[in-house]
Amino acid sequence: MKSMIARLLLLLAVLIAVWRVTGREVEPLSSRLILPAIVTALPNSQSINRQTFLPKAAVSAHAATAAILADGTLACAWFAGSREGAADVAIYLSLQQNGVWSPPRAIATPQQTASDTARMIRKVGNPVLITDAVGRLHLWYVSTSLGGWSTSAINYRVSDDNGTTWSRAKRLYTAPVLNMSTLVRLPPLLLADGGFALPTYHELATKHGELLRLTRDGTVLDKSRLPLGHAALQPGFAALPETGELLALQRDAGNGPRRVSVARFSDATGSWSARPKLPIPNPDSSVALLRLHDGGLLLACNPLVGGRYRLSLWHSWDQGATWREALVVEDSADKSAEFSYPTLLQDRTGMIHLVYTWKRQLITHRLISPAALSAGAAGG
Repeated sequence: MKSMIARLLLLLAVLIAVWRVTGREVEPLSSRLILPAIVTALPNSQSINRQTFLPKAAVSAHAATAAILADGTLACAWFAGSREGAADVAIYLSLQQNGVWSPPRAIATPQQTASDTARMIRKVGNPVLITDAVGRLHLWYVSTSLGGWSTSAINYRVSDDNGTTWSRAKRLYTAPVLNMSTLVRLPPLLLADGGFALPTYHELATKHGELLRLTRDGTVLDKSRLPLGHAALQPGFAALPETGELLALQRDAGNGPRRVSVARFSDATGSWSARPKLPIPNPDSSVALLRLHDGGLLLACNPLVGGRYRLSLWHSWDQGATWREALVVEDSADKSAEFSYPTLLQDRTGMIHLVYTWKRQLITHRLISPAALSAGAAGG
């Protein structure tokens, strides 16, 4: 009986791994993205690297995401509870106004998600936030009914009042059987038609990144799979309109030596291709990628063979061909310390916002000026 169940699960995993949402031809992406205007000189030339901690919501905190609201307020969401995967874990939201973070408020729980989707929900995690071109705040997060994180599905909510109230959660349809093993970690790119290019990943039986193209109301239009190569997870996307490409950098979950994985989508071919890994170590830990207002690229990662005790920013001026370490954000002598799961964004003034997990106890926020990227030293 056990062997029959195992074979059935394997068959389901294979079906999920090879499935596509539709058979549509993939449309050009880099030319369809909403990109900020190139700024050659940013107004703030000071070297700023300022750290604040978000209010504690529970004993354990992880996987932060951030967005700039329509009024310029910074919003941050993360999951917190007694431990990762516990039944008491919820998604919390805090807003920074006048330099002060508001008390965290739960915006997604297992109970609420179960009620909204009419499903049994055991745990929630990995929130993703973004504000669209008309000021609506969108939230995606994962939930699990059976098994571990590899059997998760994606839930979607939207707020029209900067996170005060939210629509009922709906479950995205991304897989043909049981609709599971699609997860989110990093924010989408905005499309000119109001939709989203959402980075997702699959980790049941095989591990690979994916791109979901969604409508403005969160409906899935199509899904494309990033090249597998070595097992790779949690892609972060950046547009390369100069070359008509989309760059994806990913967490390396394969056998060593692990390094930041790379894939590119070409508008000319309408397909993804694997590229050589970056010469930057990756200890099976999430990375973040951002296209800056000046056209450069910024990567946040743990550049280590093992552990997550060092977190730094890397800068590229040649569409991701070469990288230099621009700023060491955290570097602890305690090799068991963890500074992980970064998320990056840049506001209208050019200031860079970095949020990440601090020792699995707190979420921290760094406000960094572009001028600080040449400093190369930890600050706070």
